[in-house]
Amino acid sequence: MRRREFIAFVGGAVGWPLAAHAQQSAMPVVGFLSGRSPASDSDLVAVFSQALNEAGYVSGQNVAIEFRWADGQLGRLPELAAELIERKVAVMFAGASDVAAGALRVAAATVPVVVATGSDPVAAGLVASLNRPGGNLTGVTVITAALWSKRLELLRDLISPTPLIALLVNPNNLTAAPARREFNESARRIRQDVVVLDASSEGEFEAAFATLAEKRASALVVSDDALFVNRRAVLVALAERHAVPAIYGRREFAAAGGLISYGASTVDQYYQSGVYVGRILKGAKPADLPFLQPTKFELAINLKTAKALGLNVPNTLIGRADEVID
Repeated sequence: MRRREFIAFVGGAVGWPLAAHAQQSAMPVVGFLSGRSPASDSDLVAVFSQALNEAGYVSGQNVAIEFRWADGQLGRLPELAAELIERKVAVMFAGASDVAAGALRVAAATVPVVVATGSDPVAAGLVASLNRPGGNLTGVTVITAALWSKRLELLRDLISPTPLIALLVNPNNLTAAPARREFNESARRIRQDVVVLDASSEGEFEAAFATLAEKRASALVVSDDALFVNRRAVLVALAERHAVPAIYGRREFAAAGGLISYGASTVDQYYQSGVYVGRILKGAKPADLPFLQPTKFELAINLKTAKALGLNVPNTLIGRADEVID
């Protein structure tokens, strides 16, 4: 090999790692922030990734996904969001992060943000309107407060008229205040007495159920909250120990032994969020992507739990269920 060719060869070889590094650093990074845990949300990660794949983005090939999980410790969400901003992600997705509205507003000043939320993003100050977000943040909202009347109706279909029904909420969640209002208003319309129980940590679950027993509430509605989803086995076990019929917002509770669940499809919510992240990676602006609202709602009934509680589930209700667990 002649000297000039040898020098060119060596120079090119030295440049290979640099070129590889430049190619790797050019790969866009999607930040995935969640108040829940990998164990509780593996199916949601799968459909989120599926939506990205359909948009042409495959993790490890032409996009990287960095995960940050709070595992129900919702106070960590601002810190985790800051880590993703420092990582210079191309887009940040935030699920089960309603308590961190301030951190999401901060993030949106730096990177595009897509949220999957159960709160009203306008009331939370995240966007100007659902149809025209107008900033650097968009997503999918369930606005769960509107579901309380339906959950009360379903619960009363399963049990005889009862003097008192309890609602369990995490007071730190942005959805807690509207949930209380809608729950109380729905109960007032059907002349149902209710009591609201607070639990902002797993350590407060026992006290909440003790209050439920003390008040002699004979049924329970569990609100949508990342803490409750992460600790659903504990809540289902407490409901079983106290022999109290309970309705939840996600089918995972019914699958874990809860009596009944009714709510918007979380799987669909995460899929649509993945679609939006894919569109933003291709150049779309969050301001031009209206907030989506759910069109699919899921009803799941656990017949084994109903039998243990001595409840006879009407065939009409079974016929309406999307999933019946024997």
